[in-house]
Amino acid sequence: MKIFLLIMFTLSCYGDKNEWYKPSVDATWHWQLKGDIDLNKDVDVYVVDLFDTKLWQIKHLQKREKKVIAYFSAGSYEDWRVDAKSFKKSIIGKKMSGWDERWLDIRSKNIRDIMKRRLDFAKKKGFDGVEIDNVDGYINETGFALTYDNQLKYNIFLSQEAHKRGLAIALKNDVDQIVELEPYFDFHINEECFEYNECGKLMPFIRAKKPVFHAEYNRKNRDKICKEGNKRGFQTLILPLELDGSFKIDCKLLK
Repeated sequence: MKIFLLIMFTLSCYGDKNEWYKPSVDATWHWQLKGDIDLNKDVDVYVVDLFDTKLWQIKHLQKREKKVIAYFSAGSYEDWRVDAKSFKKSIIGKKMSGWDERWLDIRSKNIRDIMKRRLDFAKKKGFDGVEIDNVDGYINETGFALTYDNQLKYNIFLSQEAHKRGLAIALKNDVDQIVELEPYFDFHINEECFEYNECGKLMPFIRAKKPVFHAEYNRKNRDKICKEGNKRGFQTLILPLELDGSFKIDCKLLK
């Protein structure tokens, strides 16, 4: 009896590690990382910035039964973030093409410690899950000799640490590792699989009844994009590259 009570007390204090948000395959979403967040979207999930989103905005959305996912980069250095000074110079690599960010050496203990603190911050702030960006450095010119296996281990590490904290986690892009990584992640966020002819690679998530939140940035191909996304069961949006909420085309509404 004493052992049973001890187990129940422990669970009440720390919760069940298997309890975190698992979105359904048909969950709807809104993705906005810049500008004033539109809090009135009729969707199931909001994906917003970890640092910039205010606590009251998170609580407001959750009161309306929305799940709120925190975006942060787990593979690049952004010098404007509040924890930028935590990154050792030795792990900061080459500039990312087209963005004011630099790749990171994901093999280092320093970056893993920083990401644990970011996950702690997401949990403390009340988010339901996280979206980790730039987790495909091994196929880019990072300035480091990153391998397929380095990336696989790092992404699994991020998943396990998120789940330890009761946070859902999305795999972002990294389409060539989806077969190995799908079991560790709760949903997928993809950019431009139609543009790069990669949509077929995302199907392991659909087959596992996990949503694919798919975004394209070219409005000219709207009809073809929506037909492809709807056929595959994706939650496809056509959005501005800046993700500033200036427009949104929901392909499910164009059926």
